Amino acid sequence: MLTGPFINAAAVLIGGTLGALLSHRLPERIRSSMPSIFGLASLGIGILLVIKCVNLPVMVLATLVGTLIGELFYVERGISGGVNALRNLLQKRKGGDANSAHESFIQSLVAIIILFCASGTGIFGAMREGMTGDPSILIAKAFLDFFTAVIFATSLGFAVAVISVPMLIIQLTLATCATLILPLTTPAMMGDFTAVGGILLLATGLRICGIKMFAVANMLPALVIAMPISALWTAFFA
Repeated sequence: MLTGPFINAAAVLIGGTLGALLSHRLPERIRSSMPSIFGLASLGIGILLVIKCVNLPVMVLATLVGTLIGELFYVERGISGGVNALRNLLQKRKGGDANSAHESFIQSLVAIIILFCASGTGIFGAMREGMTGDPSILIAKAFLDFFTAVIFATSLGFAVAVISVPMLIIQLTLATCATLILPLTTPAMMGDFTAVGGILLLATGLRICGIKMFAVANMLPALVIAMPISALWTAFFA
């Protein structure tokens, strides 16, 4: 029984609703300081996952090759382009002459959609729960997303809460597909997959903190190739 996607979606729904009701009552110092704490938490989770690595060369190779694939196929640009297409559609429905305030609203909405629906944490967490039944990554993400939704919803309103619907659909789809992979996995493969996910969470944390703007979406293919590389490494070198 999958629980993580529902908990995560509920956190965004409740946080977005609460933030919209609070409106601008949330102090600016809290809005500006909390994202750095979110990034710090992501770094901590990433470190805990990286140490579960079984084959260090597998983690390094999967991360390098996966990121190379993502860069060659412009994964992050493709995701951003799809969301920007939605932005343009919304602008067209508004009449095509959006003012600067509306443009700022749309830009912020695009950012939050990518953050909630296409983050490495959510994708890895959903896949990990589907393969192991452990929802801890998504539950931890739910705490972060709750406060993030509150902060964004103070300026974006109830639109933030609505994002919980596509996020739930994406995570359920990933987790369900991952369950099909479970019979083919070994403990070593799971450990290496978890470690690669930890690398993505470290990159996410550094990006949120503004230390280094990693193109995390371009690193997502590493999750796909981590297990095959682990299986090949175990067969030929372990």
